[in-house]
Amino acid sequence: MNRRITSALVLAATVSMVIAACGGDDDGDSGDAAQESAAPDSGDEPAEPVQLRFQSLAWQEQSVEANRELVDQWNAEHPEIQVEYVQGDWGSVHDQLLTSFEGGDPPDIIHYEAAAIQVFAEGGYLADLEPLLSDQFKADIPEDIWGTVQYDGYGTIGAPFLVESRLPIANRALLDEAGIEVPTPDDPWTWDEFADAAAQLKTDETYGVAFPLGSPANAMVTLAQSFGGTYVHDGPVIEVGEPELEVPRRIRDMLYVDESAAPQTVATNTTDSLPGFFAGEYAMIFGAIWLRQQMVEQAPDGFDWVTIPPLEGTDGATQSANPQILSVAADSEHPEEAAQFIEFFLNPENMARLAMGDWLVPTSGGALAALESATGGEQGWDVAVASAGALAAAPWRRTPGFQEWLDRFATPGFQRYFANEIAEDELVSELETGGEETLGR
Repeated sequence: MNRRITSALVLAATVSMVIAACGGDDDGDSGDAAQESAAPDSGDEPAEPVQLRFQSLAWQEQSVEANRELVDQWNAEHPEIQVEYVQGDWGSVHDQLLTSFEGGDPPDIIHYEAAAIQVFAEGGYLADLEPLLSDQFKADIPEDIWGTVQYDGYGTIGAPFLVESRLPIANRALLDEAGIEVPTPDDPWTWDEFADAAAQLKTDETYGVAFPLGSPANAMVTLAQSFGGTYVHDGPVIEVGEPELEVPRRIRDMLYVDESAAPQTVATNTTDSLPGFFAGEYAMIFGAIWLRQQMVEQAPDGFDWVTIPPLEGTDGATQSANPQILSVAADSEHPEEAAQFIEFFLNPENMARLAMGDWLVPTSGGALAALESATGGEQGWDVAVASAGALAAAPWRRTPGFQEWLDRFATPGFQRYFANEIAEDELVSELETGGEETLGR
């Protein structure tokens, strides 16, 4: 994995030879000469189209359909550059990519996420897209989002196109019954106001909020930025201080001090908590922006739900962005053509369509405008579009070993903390000790 692969990018050139016809005299030699000069042209074959493989991780039906149709559209419009759609899988993609990179046969265009693909950039497996993408394309995506895929020594390792924000979704009828006004993107709740609302919504039959935190680590490091939390400090080392503890401490207080949050949900995944939400067992559910799709598809007839904007901390509603990206393999023989396809696939209208398929937030300004126009802001799309402004490059994105720390130490540590099995000082000790073992190796 640490072996650097240096691949020469092959430029194919087609040389046409022009054979000058020799003028003959009138005794018939000119006809023979013309026949000889015409022979090479008569045997010319049309140029073979460039062949590219695009491995997509789309998995939801709408998203897969959008991916395939865009590939078909490209192929119809670009007979000289043909793209083969390859269906990948989020669960196995990391090992599959490692095998294909080391075997020298990776897909030309690779769909993955910014944080997870870093190791392949460090291995020299990804092309630098900086000189391959147009200035117009790059200018439509904020610099801070580009920062999630830019590494010293490796360049720009991908084009970021979809991100997720984390926020509450509420039962509007229960908010109205409690006299609680729905916040807007222009006037969002702070974490304190959110906790107050949950306390007001708590009744003998209903908890104020559910926190499905079966896999809590990513959520905690993402939400920490709203209080200036970074987790990773110079060294690199893991340091867990007041900024990093603000969100987990508030959630645990709601679970076991205010008792406004449902403790039975902390060990579940988001979709596992939906039946209780629809049944009125909790008035709000805290999850990712894509949860709105489940509302549309699974909510009972007449169930009125509303998307609450991201919560503000001392640093506003800032959340760490880990976008989905499209990268080009360094071994690709056609990086320029791969970049052309990426710009088509991620133009504003197409990126908006992909966002609708995954119920996520597009990264480009043009796509955000197209998305708002296409949806009219319904089904929480107004909040989704507005939440793009709160997403920033994660402070830990360039830290070797961070993903291992998340999996081995942060996930079980936060699970025990939210289950009330360990105290705060024990959580801090586990996280910082785990950082000593995994970071910077």
